[in-house]
Amino acid sequence: MSQKKIRMNKKVLDQIVLKETIESLRKAGKKIVFTNGVFDILHVGHLSLLEKAKTFGDVLVVGVNSDLSVKAIKGESRPINNQNDRTCLLAGFEVVDYITVFEEQTPCEIISYLTPNIHVKGGDYNPDDFENMPEAKIVKGYGGEIKIINIIPGKSSTDLITKMSS
Repeated sequence: MSQKKIRMNKKVLDQIVLKETIESLRKAGKKIVFTNGVFDILHVGHLSLLEKAKTFGDVLVVGVNSDLSVKAIKGESRPINNQNDRTCLLAGFEVVDYITVFEEQTPCEIISYLTPNIHVKGGDYNPDDFENMPEAKIVKGYGGEIKIINIIPGKSSTDLITKMSS
């Protein structure tokens, strides 16, 4: 039991260590994929997004909004699960290679810092019209790619919370 916990915790890195790790992997020819989110109440939609994201490269890095960031975005009643619980649960997914927490409301700073080859976004973005995605200019600016993965309708943490409340 303790071996699994140690293994999972090795996936959760601070941003400085993660940057060094990514640079080493990149030198070894690995393609780095990044996605981000709150991941408050994990569900099949999250797993589907992560599995599809991983197919775009060799290493999947997940940025998780901090508790303060989530409160600013979603209100005082969120997150349901704190950032330690959320990162620990994500670390349990085999498809996830590394996880880091970021404080900002958008992933712009962490993406600028890590410069992943591919940034994956779940949602209804039009690949030809990225004006509504704040990180698009950053990713395009350093030569990265953006991939959009369709979400599974009705599979969101907000939908689950609403369903539990009714």
